[in-house]
Amino acid sequence: MMKETMLSAGERSGREQSEVTVRMLQPHFWGLVRAELLKLSRQWTSWILLVLVLCFVAGVYFIELTLGSSSLRDELQRDPLRYLEMQLRGLDILRVFAGVFLIVVAARCIGLECQLGTVRILLARGVGRLQLLGAKLLALLLVGVLTLALGIVEVAICSCLLTLLQAGNLNALSAANATFWNDAGLYTLAVASSMGISILMAVALAVVGRSQTFGLSAALGYFPADNFLVYLLYLGFRLTNNQFWQDVSAYLLGPNLNVMGFVVTNGQLPSTGVQPLNMHLVDVRHIWLLLLVYALVFLTISLVLTRNRDVKE
Repeated sequence: MMKETMLSAGERSGREQSEVTVRMLQPHFWGLVRAELLKLSRQWTSWILLVLVLCFVAGVYFIELTLGSSSLRDELQRDPLRYLEMQLRGLDILRVFAGVFLIVVAARCIGLECQLGTVRILLARGVGRLQLLGAKLLALLLVGVLTLALGIVEVAICSCLLTLLQAGNLNALSAANATFWNDAGLYTLAVASSMGISILMAVALAVVGRSQTFGLSAALGYFPADNFLVYLLYLGFRLTNNQFWQDVSAYLLGPNLNVMGFVVTNGQLPSTGVQPLNMHLVDVRHIWLLLLVYALVFLTISLVLTRNRDVKE
């Protein structure tokens, strides 16, 4: 009887140890996030793209210094607050090129895993499909936050250097009032939202195509096609004289992102890119609701296809 009891206790102990070992070997969400960040950091092309983004932002201030030195100096003396507002145009340039950078990184992050077949290995080791997708999304969002932070710091440094070279001091910074900082915050939020929706769009298209080639091609072509569609809608309006074609342009994602910073600051800060044909329909509420709908659509596509499709196809 004692031997049977000891044997039973030994079996229970061995079973408990096995369960502990299995739990330790099971992948954890934050471990997956760290792994995704590590993989992204090992891709040297991503670092090159990030450096190019920062160079493009700095290039705007360099061009401004070399081509508009006298006008800048006059504006700085006449209206320092307006001068400071115009210096935030670097954030709009950051929106454009950081969006391209994040689209490339996101499409590669999702598509390359499927194209190489490594996703099968991860799933075979107990990683859940949605768990893996969530880890990738969080890693991409962290990359986006880092890119935005670097861009903000660069814009601040370049603006101060440009002001120092033009005036010999930074006294113009004292003109920044509460309204300026509020507009700067809203403008930054608009840039962050544009970067976030770019990530969700690229992830959704990469999930649809399940390859790096399709994901990159479709994601990089999305916003140019979206903006070009505005010209086609204008052509339809000119041919038919029907207001419907102009109204449709107010619901396109790309043109709304182009004017988002301008709209949320009530026209105080500049914007770059093709605008919707009917700007009367575009206000702050319209833009935020439109972005929410697009974000939910992109996220739903990613979640549903990731959960339901067979990865062995």
